[in-house]
Amino acid sequence: MASATTQRRFAPLNSNDSEHPPLKGIVFDVDGTLCLPQHHMFQEMRDALGIEKGVDIIHHIRGLPTFTERTDAIAVVRSIEREAMVKQVPQPGLIELMDYLNSKGVKRALCTRNFDGPVNHLIKSHLPTHIFAPIVTRDTPNIMPKPDPAGILHIARAWNLEDAGDLIMVGDSLDDMTAGHKAGAATVLLINEKNQDLKDHEHTDLCIERLDDLIDVLENGFQVVRERS
Repeated sequence: MASATTQRRFAPLNSNDSEHPPLKGIVFDVDGTLCLPQHHMFQEMRDALGIEKGVDIIHHIRGLPTFTERTDAIAVVRSIEREAMVKQVPQPGLIELMDYLNSKGVKRALCTRNFDGPVNHLIKSHLPTHIFAPIVTRDTPNIMPKPDPAGILHIARAWNLEDAGDLIMVGDSLDDMTAGHKAGAATVLLINEKNQDLKDHEHTDLCIERLDDLIDVLENGFQVVRERS
């Protein structure tokens, strides 16, 4: 199959560039993106629920046969997340990036598979002066979790956009990259020691090592040129 070149570009923030579309907003994942990843948390959940490694926790819970079993499993997950949230450590560059985006008037939203508690705790503890809206969590009704693009498309509609083509999805997992890609958004992977294999994934447009690396990218104009098979 022949390869094709695809290009994605946004004009530099607050520039007079009329050749390229302006960025309309950024969607962020939470755990592993706004705060340092807590990989131990997911293993604790699997151990508590008797789930083998590699099995998606949320999909496992959704597949349980009775309402009582699903409710009990959700309670276990919430308890582990609640314990972990008090140990959240903000990602390097978090405050610098958010202050920059706020100064430029860039809309920001969250799309996460966490429940509301850890998300609200992170904002209250580390970003009390910043506004994220909408916030899509596991508790948001009638929205399928990532890698389904529903959450990102919901955010685009809330911002009165026809689609997510003028947005960026920033995350640290394949689910984040796939959800953004399927929604039509540009994707940015925040690299860590566990996700190196996603650097060259077809759903990853750009990689950064720190959140505030995104400042220079946006100042100069987001641009990605990739060869697709």
